[in-house]
Amino acid sequence: MIHPIPPGTRDILPDEMRELRRLHLAMIDVFESHGYGEVATPSIEYDEVLARGDGRTSDSAYRFFDERGDLLALRSDMTVPIARLVASRYTDAEMPLRLCYLANAFRAVRPQRGQMREFAQAGVELIGAPAPGGTAEVVEVLEATLGAVGLGRAVIGLGDADLYRQLLSEFGIEGEARDRLLNRLAGHDLVGLEVDLSELEGIEDEQIATCVALSQLRGGKEVLDEARALGGDAVERATVRLGATVEALEERGVADRVQIDLGLLRDLGYYSGAILEVYDPALGHVLGGGGRYDGLLRRFGLDLPAAGFALYLERVHVAQMEEEARGGDSS
Repeated sequence: MIHPIPPGTRDILPDEMRELRRLHLAMIDVFESHGYGEVATPSIEYDEVLARGDGRTSDSAYRFFDERGDLLALRSDMTVPIARLVASRYTDAEMPLRLCYLANAFRAVRPQRGQMREFAQAGVELIGAPAPGGTAEVVEVLEATLGAVGLGRAVIGLGDADLYRQLLSEFGIEGEARDRLLNRLAGHDLVGLEVDLSELEGIEDEQIATCVALSQLRGGKEVLDEARALGGDAVERATVRLGATVEALEERGVADRVQIDLGLLRDLGYYSGAILEVYDPALGHVLGGGGRYDGLLRRFGLDLPAAGFALYLERVHVAQMEEEARGGDSS
């Protein structure tokens, strides 16, 4: 007799569990070798805490009341709980603070789109190290992690979370209209972006063309010059920040795997400045991502710069198997 489980969840049997455990240990070994200590937080948080950290993703949280009537929620990522942890337990700690984790997170999504309601993440958080040096350290750890799990072809996309927020404000677009356009950009819906922009009063064709052109720029440092040619203060500020990050990556010798992607926009609202996304030619899904969140700790009473990344463990496992199969075919 078959007893179903909720869509967007899965059972893991012994053979795969052993492989996932080896993957987990390989990642933690890399994190610890770079000075990151492993932490754990409750799967359940007060809903108010998650909403304070990121109101956008709190909308996708699973909520319920406890026996006292307090509203609780399952965490939807680890960055917000770790921000809460640091602000509560590490106020007098010497900075920078290096933390890592492997944990399950939960999101109320539509499983028919291939998204999981429950998923495992492995990642690091670097607290108290400003850009661009802190960003470069996080990318260095990410690059080493990808190498340790055999994903030699994986690419790290580098974008800027503030670019389109500031650009749209520069065009005089604020409020719900700006949020709608940012969602179009995050979903790479360029057709919808053009339509929505064209329907806004006072938006010129040249401004629409600038948004679309920027979203398609990706490659090496030459992309920054191409972006500057489009003009505007928001573009200038973003390219300066990205240029400084690339220089810091080059100093650490980890720039080769990084591709500048001005179309990159993460769907989490706490990011600011540099953002990251990891993808592998062997897999159609994004393997993970991250970036800077310099304003997040301030929401919990501790004003510190911060950056980090998270990898989806199951997706990394699938990409790893694809890479191994490809290597076997070529031998």
